[in-house]
Amino acid sequence: MPYHKFDVVIVGSGGAGLMAAMQLSHKYSVAVVSKLYPTRSHTGAAQGGVAAALGNQEEDHWQWHMFDTVKGGDYLVDQDAAEVLAREAIDAIYDLEHWGLPFNRTADGKIDQRRFGGHTRNFGEGPVMRSCYAADRTGHMILQTMFQQSVKNQVQFFNEFLATDLIITGGRASGVVAYSIRDGDVHTFSAKAVVFATGGYGRAWRITSNALACTGDGMSIAYRSGIPLEDMEFYQFHPTGIYHVGVLLSEAARGEGAYLLNNEGERFMMRYTPSLQELAPRDIVSRSIVQEIREGRGIDGQDYVYLDIRHLGAEKIREKLPDITDFARTYLRIEPITDPVPIQPTAHYAMGGIPTNIDGQVILDEKNTPLPGFYAAGEAACVSVHGANRLGTNSLVDLIVFGRRAGKHIAKMLDSGELDYAELPANADERTKQMISRIRAGSGEHAETIREEMRDVMTEMCGVMRTEDKLQQCGAKIAELQARYQNISIMDKSSSFNTEMMEAIELGYVLDCAEATVESAAARKESRGGHFREDYPTRDDKQFLSHTLAYRKDDGGVKELRYKPVVITEFQPKERKY
Repeated sequence: MPYHKFDVVIVGSGGAGLMAAMQLSHKYSVAVVSKLYPTRSHTGAAQGGVAAALGNQEEDHWQWHMFDTVKGGDYLVDQDAAEVLAREAIDAIYDLEHWGLPFNRTADGKIDQRRFGGHTRNFGEGPVMRSCYAADRTGHMILQTMFQQSVKNQVQFFNEFLATDLIITGGRASGVVAYSIRDGDVHTFSAKAVVFATGGYGRAWRITSNALACTGDGMSIAYRSGIPLEDMEFYQFHPTGIYHVGVLLSEAARGEGAYLLNNEGERFMMRYTPSLQELAPRDIVSRSIVQEIREGRGIDGQDYVYLDIRHLGAEKIREKLPDITDFARTYLRIEPITDPVPIQPTAHYAMGGIPTNIDGQVILDEKNTPLPGFYAAGEAACVSVHGANRLGTNSLVDLIVFGRRAGKHIAKMLDSGELDYAELPANADERTKQMISRIRAGSGEHAETIREEMRDVMTEMCGVMRTEDKLQQCGAKIAELQARYQNISIMDKSSSFNTEMMEAIELGYVLDCAEATVESAAARKESRGGHFREDYPTRDDKQFLSHTLAYRKDDGGVKELRYKPVVITEFQPKERKY
């Protein structure tokens, strides 16, 4: 079998994976395994900015950023993680600047900053300029900058390799197995440490801002390996996705002063959150849009409202929002300089994922027991720094801060000799080969049929608004789809660039993530952040101020749900008012 040996293997070539690699490549051999060419990773789709309390435009402090993160996450945020995020964001931003990231600049040459939803001054008094940005293509610039630095620092890339299994020997992570898309071979990678930075799973829903590649690969592989998934019920729906398409129109537009309008031409957010209006946290804005549509104030009675930037003026729009306006022209044939843009909430970001501590170590239970040698960072991980609802621009901060911390912790463990190679079992690749053989020999329906049914049921029954009845129906349907998936068939039996095989494997991953999401959501009988239960519309701190851990049965399905307490240090839970 094709075999490789590195000090560290990182699965995923987005911002979190590359930031981890940058902490290690000067001294250790590092491999990045990615099913995409690195600059196509989904980090590149992040538009509006990356938050750090630099105070370049107005007074700001990391404590204010920490508070906003905790409050925005509806107090489900682990506050030790929130402190790390807010404090270390500043140094991480300057790392990016020193590596050459072309931030927008103020007149005196400092990194420019703008407002973003949920970010406030003085513990909630009003909006603050905290988002550092490169026009409206910040994620793209971060990805390009870090990829260049990784190449410069001799990181070895295995592009178009789909990870399929985590190797655990002697109670520690010791490598990964991957399927080569180029030729169909199965490769085994031995490592002293493994990092999963594989992104989210937005493709579980019909309308999503996520790329086709966002199928929850790392989450599912960990889940199948006996590792729980944390807080999967909390999935964020971004309020401004392009109507019917889901492609994101960044919060940067509202940060620059865009309005949300209903069919009556009313700025309706003034009724829901009078202090922050359009810059309220995303869960609140998304629910407000759904409520406007339900009450008949969608545009012409349809299921969308308008994002209006016309009043900003053509010059500012071209300078600050070039990509957003191009998206509107490309997908809707609308000129946003002169016309409002139809938008609707779009499945955007997983607050949950593989549970980790603040050093990126993957943990196995409610006692925070780490699995030696296994790390996760970025959207695939749950620190938990986003709690029940992520603030805009905190995703890119999460990537760079916790990718950086994971890399530094691995370096420390390697320096001390606490991590070393383990002897891999002779049949380490057997599960992957069996899965590929089963799919190739399958005689049932095609993967596309199951994929479309999954997206429909998740959108209808596990979306912005949820109820007990709908979640039970959704859970039953996902279980049925899981059973049908075991006998799926593909028409392409070839080995080279068999994208049908790759998509069939990915479907299994995203079904696992959907399964954990629905079961966790059904058990949480309260509303908090991105999880809104119409039958339990209030937050219940007495029963549910805790993180969900979903464990998988060996033969599929959720075996059990456990709970672990939220880490509270500075800020006691309060009602979230804006």
